[in-house]
Amino acid sequence: MTTSGATDRARVARAVSRAAPGLARDLPWVGARDPWAVLVSEVMLQQTPAARVVGPWRGFLDLYPTPEALAAAPLGEVLTAWRGLGYHRRARDLQRTALALVERHGGRVPEAVEDLRALPGVGEYTARAVAAFAFGVRVAVVDTNVARVLARAVAGRALTPREAREEAAALLGRRDPRRFNQAMIDLGARHCSARPRCVGCPLARVCAWRAAGGEDPAPTSAHVTRPQAPFAGSDRQWRGRAIERLRLGPATSFQMRRHLLGLEPARRRRVLDALVADGLVTRSAGGFALAGAPRVAR
Repeated sequence: MTTSGATDRARVARAVSRAAPGLARDLPWVGARDPWAVLVSEVMLQQTPAARVVGPWRGFLDLYPTPEALAAAPLGEVLTAWRGLGYHRRARDLQRTALALVERHGGRVPEAVEDLRALPGVGEYTARAVAAFAFGVRVAVVDTNVARVLARAVAGRALTPREAREEAAALLGRRDPRRFNQAMIDLGARHCSARPRCVGCPLARVCAWRAAGGEDPAPTSAHVTRPQAPFAGSDRQWRGRAIERLRLGPATSFQMRRHLLGLEPARRRRVLDALVADGLVTRSAGGFALAGAPRVAR
């Protein structure tokens, strides 16, 4: 690695470790040892602020405390339990993951990153997060929070995906993977956010970017989430409105047109066609319904 010297990384790692207790956020899944609960939290946290996940995470696990429970549920019920989180394909993918856990792993979440990565809808980040937080596997976790810390404090420049993974692994070293990975995530959320709050940051004295100055390297660095298009008026908003209506029960085509009033016909068809293609909604001659729900009578 050429992004920074080993001594600099050691100083950053020590500063993160010392600051860990003060960085901790009061989130119910932090410290959880149930691998299924950890997996559910990681899927819910994708593209969603942690504060919005707390209530739905608890409610979802009350309904589906095991992979077997989720695998056996109608998808329409699962989508209803997903209320408030958006990105409903994650609910569909999580149920597919639960089915795979039942079929391939006896209903248990596997420990190895390779086995987790082979599950449907589970990417590299989620696999590493579950391995580290649920099982204590010594792997570095790089989400958008951690990626900003790596680019700014450690490298002082934008990183490639490979460099980001190598820097994260070097920082982790032989430290407790649960504690250190969580501290890095909390640091990125509290201080090294999209708009960095450097005053009071525990890495201020060892931060490569703060020492060198120049443009912020984080926005163009690997694993840093780019700003999303506005939600208001987007297809994501209209998809959510369509699913919200179908949570009440099946709807005729006329009822869906009324519910999506203000959306031009071509775009309305595109939104509904996409929901059908994603397997979230079924369409019949009579109208629309959530997948797994009774279809509307003609």
